[in-house]
Amino acid sequence: MFTRISSFALALLLIGCGESEKSNGPAPLVPQGGASTEAPVEPPKTVCAVDGERDLAPVCDRELVDGLLTLRHPSGGFRRLQVVTDGRGVISADGAEPARVATVGISLIEVSVGEDRYRLPAVVER
Repeated sequence: MFTRISSFALALLLIGCGESEKSNGPAPLVPQGGASTEAPVEPPKTVCAVDGERDLAPVCDRELVDGLLTLRHPSGGFRRLQVVTDGRGVISADGAEPARVATVGISLIEVSVGEDRYRLPAVVER
C-alpha cells in the first residue's frame, strides 16, 4: 500500500496553524493610557525531539515561507525542509542529511532528519 502526502494540504495546514512568523494582520491595539495590557500571542509550538532528546515535546518553532519550512530548535539550531508535490511531503532543503517521512495518523506525519524528529500536520492520502 502506497501512502501519499498531499503537499498542497500540508502547506495549507502549516499556514492555517498560524505558525508563520510573518503576519499580515493589524497591529494590536494599544489603550489610550499607554502600553498594551495583553501579552503578545505566541504561535503554538511544534512537537519535536531535538538536540539529543529522546522524548517528543512542544518546544520547536516553525515557519513556512514560499514552500520552505524552517524548524527552529530551542537551542538556536534549525532544520530547513522543502515542501514537495511528488507525494513525499517534505525533503531536506539544506542537503546535509535526508529527511525521512512516516505517517503517524490521518493528519499527522513524523519527519526525521538525523536524530531530530518533528511531528507536523499533513493530509495523508491512501
